[in-house]
Amino acid sequence: MFRKHTIVALSMALAAAWGTGAHAGDLVVSAAASLTNAFKEVAQGYEKEHAGTKVILNFGASDVLLQQIVKGAPADVFASADQKAMDKAVEEKAVKPASRVDFAANQVVLIVPADSKANITELKDLTREDVKRIAYGNPASVPVGRYTQGALQAAGLWDAVQAKSVLAQNVRQSLDYVARGEVDAGFVFATDAAIMADKVKVAVRVPSQTPVTYPIAVTTREAAAKEAESFVAYVLSPAGQAILSRYGFQKP
Repeated sequence: MFRKHTIVALSMALAAAWGTGAHAGDLVVSAAASLTNAFKEVAQGYEKEHAGTKVILNFGASDVLLQQIVKGAPADVFASADQKAMDKAVEEKAVKPASRVDFAANQVVLIVPADSKANITELKDLTREDVKRIAYGNPASVPVGRYTQGALQAAGLWDAVQAKSVLAQNVRQSLDYVARGEVDAGFVFATDAAIMADKVKVAVRVPSQTPVTYPIAVTTREAAAKEAESFVAYVLSPAGQAILSRYGFQKP
């Protein structure tokens, strides 16, 4: 079941990247999965202020999005859920370094199904025998997975939790696993947990070893460079920041 979900999610991500249907004049924004709801509204707000511009959104795990861009998928703006993915983007010359700026912050949380009776109140509860499946993003490609690994290593719990892991291809997949009751607990961002408050509940707010900040940058694709700069400016503007705040994002 988990393998099937993983394959479907990855296929959808690749289809989104290579089949955006973007046309000349469109602005293509590749953004971390945790930004899905907020950036849909940001795009609507931007379009209202920039008549004639259509924003095409592509969401997925930050590292996967970067690889899509490197391999030629159209993207004018890249918004990552952590600094490591953006560092890679700079190294790969996929973005313009001078355009890079932090625009939001978040927090990692441990969630459980809303009807859970497991009584998980701290990270070490994950080592109990009755807790058998724990979802989190793959640290190799998903920022929330890297934050999770860092926190668990600091607590001396990484090996024990890793043995029960159900790896997700992005943070929303981890959220879905918990919401459907397919796992006992999972790690997501606080903003993700908030959009399914009726299906999941926050058990632990996880201390992060590094700040959970989101950088955004203009890619090296020149097709819509000016529009890309304008979009980044809108995200940083009071209007853009107000939208992000409504979805639970904090200032970086």
